[in-house]
Amino acid sequence: MPEIRVVWTRYPALVLCCLTLLLLSPVDGASAAAQDVVFPLRVQQGAMVIGKVAPKSEVIYEGRTLAVTGYGTVVFGVAADATGPLHLRVTPPGGAALSVNLAVQPRDWPVERVSGLPPKTVSPPPQVAARIRREQARVAEARATSDSGTGFAEAFIWPVHGRVSGRFGSRRIYNGVPGAPHSGMDIAVPTGTPVRAPASGRVVFADSDLYLTGGTVLIDHGYGIGSNFLHLSRLDVHVGDVVSQGQIIGLAGATGRATGPHLHWGMTWFEMRIDPLLVLDRTQ
Repeated sequence: MPEIRVVWTRYPALVLCCLTLLLLSPVDGASAAAQDVVFPLRVQQGAMVIGKVAPKSEVIYEGRTLAVTGYGTVVFGVAADATGPLHLRVTPPGGAALSVNLAVQPRDWPVERVSGLPPKTVSPPPQVAARIRREQARVAEARATSDSGTGFAEAFIWPVHGRVSGRFGSRRIYNGVPGAPHSGMDIAVPTGTPVRAPASGRVVFADSDLYLTGGTVLIDHGYGIGSNFLHLSRLDVHVGDVVSQGQIIGLAGATGRATGPHLHWGMTWFEMRIDPLLVLDRTQ
């Protein structure tokens, strides 16, 4: 399988590849097809990566077949603990398979200590633990599929503006008990602050009373990319609603496991968590 040189672009964390590379004197069809393959040379842990291939190409990323838009865009996530290199195989229509390897830039994840939580939310009794498992299964089911919307390719905006009080990937210790790494970004804002959709998409989950996350909304931005908004004090959308960028979807609050009012904004590629701050970097 021939190797293809990936192209360095302006944004190493995640790249919107809207370029069409022109080959003035292609040697053959395979060489011409290779010019349509554009990916970043290096990606960060927790990044969303957008690449360009020839329309109708087959793209396999780490063993998973990626959906390709009609204009040849693919998107995928990089795990927070990925070490690389990441492997893609691109087979253009009627051409030979091309191998693309992406280096992964590691990040230094901080440790955050969260105190003052109700003990039953940190070490829940069996009945509550069963409820949490049921609720998490519902959320996982909502993330398992995705439609062909292209909100993921928009320049994302902040859903609220405030102090970032918790960062993606930080190792959290709850009341002295080690927990899972933080799966999103916390933004400290008063209860009742309007929360806006950072990009267009379809609401695939909405529940005002989950045990850990309280008022919870999930938006599918297409091709596996999704946003989740937790601890909402009010929900203004329902499952199946199509929302536009900037539309109010609810109000921030402190429902569920929270020590104070804030918005938790998380992003995912299917089940994989990615960093919203890196997605916002595309607009800077």
